[in-house]
Amino acid sequence: MILRVRPSFLKGTVFAPPSKSVMQRLIAGALLADGASMLHRPSESDDCTAALATAAGLGAEIELGDDAIRITGVAGTLAPRVEELDLGESGLGLRLFAPIAALHGEPLRLTGSGSLLKRPQQPMQEVLRRLGAACELAEDGRPPIALNGPLRGGDCAVDGSLSSQFLTGLLFALPLAAEDSTLRVEGLVSRPYVDLTLAVLEDFGIEIDASEEGVYRIRGGQTYQPWDGVVDGDWSAAAALLVAGMLAAENAITVDGLQNSYPQADEAIRGALLFAGGAASGTDEGVQVARRPVRAFNVDLTDSPDLFPVLASLAAFGNKPSTLRGAHRLIHKESNRIASLQRAFEAAGIEIRHDQGLDALVVVPRKGKDKVLAARIDAAGDHRIAMAGALLGLAGAPIEIEGAECVAKSYPAFFDDLEALGAVVQWVKKN
Repeated sequence: MILRVRPSFLKGTVFAPPSKSVMQRLIAGALLADGASMLHRPSESDDCTAALATAAGLGAEIELGDDAIRITGVAGTLAPRVEELDLGESGLGLRLFAPIAALHGEPLRLTGSGSLLKRPQQPMQEVLRRLGAACELAEDGRPPIALNGPLRGGDCAVDGSLSSQFLTGLLFALPLAAEDSTLRVEGLVSRPYVDLTLAVLEDFGIEIDASEEGVYRIRGGQTYQPWDGVVDGDWSAAAALLVAGMLAAENAITVDGLQNSYPQADEAIRGALLFAGGAASGTDEGVQVARRPVRAFNVDLTDSPDLFPVLASLAAFGNKPSTLRGAHRLIHKESNRIASLQRAFEAAGIEIRHDQGLDALVVVPRKGKDKVLAARIDAAGDHRIAMAGALLGLAGAPIEIEGAECVAKSYPAFFDDLEALGAVVQWVKKN
């Protein structure tokens, strides 16, 4: 599907979509709980749909309501209905549910589709083996993943330099292992996502000692309690809306649904907007952002790499080059986001330099009045690239986004919400 986004003036209020990052963790906890959990205002993203199917495949009972999901858990003992679990293109889903599936004492297989099958998982194999489960990967250390537990527990070093997602899976699984465990995590990135995991686990009644930096002590044989609440709004998705407001609001727009229970790494968008000269203020239910000129900014996104695409779009309208640090986190995403961003922005006349010495992307705005050239860009199957392209179109020149449907991975209603704010979005027939 190709959508064209034209320069527009935005006004009004929209709700941030439910957080797929929070909801996937809630699904995992509800699967393992002794009793029924209620998830109100659930996410309809593709990643969360895959997580629900995985929970059902591992034995949970799932009941879908109009605006809530009831999940009756397995009380810590998995009862798989299938031998293969398909996580779609969800990197978090694969790394979260692999250690959980390894609790089971018989063979299970985890697979996915698209870009997920290209993302290496070697650290998972070594750690699961040390903790008592058999784990085999396909060629070059990529999925599918063949598992045969049970995960026993124990002491283990974990490489946290590529992603915190596998650590999240271990933190969910090891409280149910027979033995106590100690994880010593080296080079941890995205620490805010681990803080989110620990907060969710605490609400399910799980105790983990994280008092020593980089060390997680986990008592085995614990019991997950059911959870009942509203799924938090998604700061990752809200970031695109807030940048849209700063670039294209008639005066200001409001994004509600962000008064959350759990910490999210991408709430860092608030600070980034301020560095760029933005005016974002809290409301009773969320954040209001006003239209402002963009000044050059320098931010470290090591702990919030999903903000790179939308902040690159913001930087394209600056007065001077902006620097987004932590670029090494972009290589193993839905696409190689360094290359995908460079290709997409180059089509619109905008240069993005990869400074390997600084580990940064440097966005160089076009000189003169035309900050963006009309163009067709390829989203490369990456929802965040599609959103970034839409932002260029809103405030610059008409941008056609090929593969725009990929936003369903995290934010199916993204273009609908932009239209509700006044954006001009048109379907383009393929030639």
